[in-house]
Amino acid sequence: MTTDVSPPRFALVQQSAIFAGRLLTKWRRDPLIPLQSLLFPTILLFIYYMLVSTSMKRLTGSDNLDVVVAMCALAGGMAGSLAAALAIPDERDNGLLSRFWMMPVHRASALLGTLTAEAARTLVATVVITLVGMLFGLRFGGGPAAAVLFVLIPVCWVTVYALLVIVLALSFRSRTVLTWFSTVSLGAVFANSAVAPRDVIPDWLYPAIRFQPMSSTIESMKALARDGFAIRELSWTLAWMVVLAVVVGVSAMRSYRKAAQSG
Repeated sequence: MTTDVSPPRFALVQQSAIFAGRLLTKWRRDPLIPLQSLLFPTILLFIYYMLVSTSMKRLTGSDNLDVVVAMCALAGGMAGSLAAALAIPDERDNGLLSRFWMMPVHRASALLGTLTAEAARTLVATVVITLVGMLFGLRFGGGPAAAVLFVLIPVCWVTVYALLVIVLALSFRSRTVLTWFSTVSLGAVFANSAVAPRDVIPDWLYPAIRFQPMSSTIESMKALARDGFAIRELSWTLAWMVVLAVVVGVSAMRSYRKAAQSG
């Protein structure tokens, strides 16, 4: 009599879901991370609407609510990823990553589980932030399909961003690197080409702002809220995501393997 020892179908999906569930359970018991990714951008949105929207409308002719909702969704998701990454060095140093690596599961399941949890957290936060924006008057000229894509763009971006954060958290002992990186990345969210008219941005600075990845992302989300689908901006956003996902994804797997095997 023979025993079938072949791995079950969709084992990677099932195992990744278990690792994602571990993180979601951890965040439910200690909700600092989901609160940071939701409370910070929601308060920012309230402050903008109450204090800045009128002045912005006089300056640009629009209150730019759609741009601010897009920025808040992206900033909240990134802030949550950075907060979650602070636990990674501890998990490396106390041997938890090594124990995951030695388990009879797919090598990529722990990393994919982390990204799945990040995507789930960002999805919930982005939906809530978008609903708050709709209470303030946000509407979608492209209909329900545009609204769905508006929500999915931050989810995809934060998933790619989480890969880069994981690489930094695994590669450096000091958490100071993550602090500096948060300053740069969140600065990129708010320094985008959609937040102010072209004529108020200095000529020497405009190319750096226009061609950084957050500009095309927020421009595409603005178009989804106003006109429908901006194919050019969506294409640039997708290109940035794919290139970074491939480059950083390979580095993330190598960094994770090295950290796990060194424990």
